[in-house]
Amino acid sequence: MALLDIGVVGAAGRMGQSLVREIVEKEGVRLVAASECNAHPALGQDAGSLAGVSTLGVTITDDSAQVFEAANSVLEFSAPQATVAHAGLAAARGVGHVIGTTGLSVGEEEALQAAARQTPIFWAPNMSIGVNVLVALAEQAAAALNDDFDIEILEMHHKHKVDAPSGTALALGAAVAKGRGVKLEEVSQRTRDGIIGERRRGDIGYAVLRGGDVVGNHSVILAGENEKVELAHQATSRQIFAAGAVRAAIWLQKQPPGLYGMRDMLGLEE
Repeated sequence: MALLDIGVVGAAGRMGQSLVREIVEKEGVRLVAASECNAHPALGQDAGSLAGVSTLGVTITDDSAQVFEAANSVLEFSAPQATVAHAGLAAARGVGHVIGTTGLSVGEEEALQAAARQTPIFWAPNMSIGVNVLVALAEQAAAALNDDFDIEILEMHHKHKVDAPSGTALALGAAVAKGRGVKLEEVSQRTRDGIIGERRRGDIGYAVLRGGDVVGNHSVILAGENEKVELAHQATSRQIFAAGAVRAAIWLQKQPPGLYGMRDMLGLEE
């Protein structure tokens, strides 16, 4: 069986190194190209050596276009603006693009949808299989429990994370809003400070924690009178996200152009 040639954008970052390790360990795939941003100290290094695995003969360059030229599928966890530009490269070359970038604006999401009309693109705010099952369960729970149950979403990540709430927390909010049959932007409550009065019925609240090296913890709390339902997921290693991304790259090779997500790959019903 022919190997799937994979490229990694942002190969020197925490997630980039995790992706490199996962590619090395996974059968049927190989790393053929890797890039980083201009002036990054890892430029010129071997991607495998940097990630703590064997030397792969793949040098980290600042040429992301070359990554899309060399690979059949490109994996990326980076910044929104860069991701949108790279989606354009994927579309121009007909390359599969697996994206774990969070913090995209509505306009940037629309740009991904436009690129996906020309090539298969897989975008998931969280590549964990377990988290995506959590999202599906949260939607079902919200649909089954009316707004006598107050919904709060709690997330905690490491101190280096720059966006809040996390992409996964927003996905959980969208799921429970869908289960309730409401629009998230009309019921989302992201800040509470001072004398704010009683909680408004039907609100979906967010609480954000940052600190240490926490990989990612998410909880959906449905609190009613005399009872509480809590759904939770805790990530203890970034390798779960890398494993999901590589699995997505393999799955994406058999798909026509379109914008896909974890529910598509896992066969979770809408």
